[in-house]
Amino acid sequence: MNRRAVVHGLLAGAALTLAPGVTLLRAAPVAAPGRRWGLLIDAGRCREGCDACVDACQAEHGWGGHGLGAADPHWIRKVEFSGGGAARSAPVMCQHCGDAPCVQVCPTTASFQRADGIVLVDRHRCIGCRYCIMACPIKARSFVHDTITGQHGHAPRGKGTAEGCTLCAHRVDAGRLPACVEACAGQAGAMLFGDLNDPASEIAQAVRRHAATRLRPDLGLDAGVAYLDL
Repeated sequence: MNRRAVVHGLLAGAALTLAPGVTLLRAAPVAAPGRRWGLLIDAGRCREGCDACVDACQAEHGWGGHGLGAADPHWIRKVEFSGGGAARSAPVMCQHCGDAPCVQVCPTTASFQRADGIVLVDRHRCIGCRYCIMACPIKARSFVHDTITGQHGHAPRGKGTAEGCTLCAHRVDAGRLPACVEACAGQAGAMLFGDLNDPASEIAQAVRRHAATRLRPDLGLDAGVAYLDL
């Protein structure tokens, strides 16, 4: 087994103890082979000026609001798309690619992908090289420049580390929807979450039924986030 496979095996098998009461990562029991969590975003239903998904993500994870301008972390952002005589507004976040560039370039395996497709950053292993930020074609990774206070227990963040959308893994593991999807359901209902590998799931059926597209399909990244009417 190569080094990456060994590390992934350890992460999937158990928590690694660093010190009394401190663990590297506790693997989720639902991160099982065969499942592929993903999002389907209907840009035609996403209202311009609605930031419910962004606000929900920020409240859930505690990012942003540090007055750093462009350097302020944004795990999800609204982007304006135009072309073919039509303009659309839709959220963009980590695409949780099956063939993720951020995972490929990480020298310490801090960027890794769970068995269920969710791409995460292990901040204990991140050395702040920012290779993942440069490799991401969607610009979905950000860097923590300052000491973080008032962190949420389910979303640990650290100065000098890279970070990005976790697809709310802590909520998913508890059988709940990601915060952005839950917030959007109360507004435009433009976001659908589910198992892309389950042919009976609503999201898998919708992707097959409609002309869903991925961002930068030319790169062949096997993104876990798909868009409609974009």
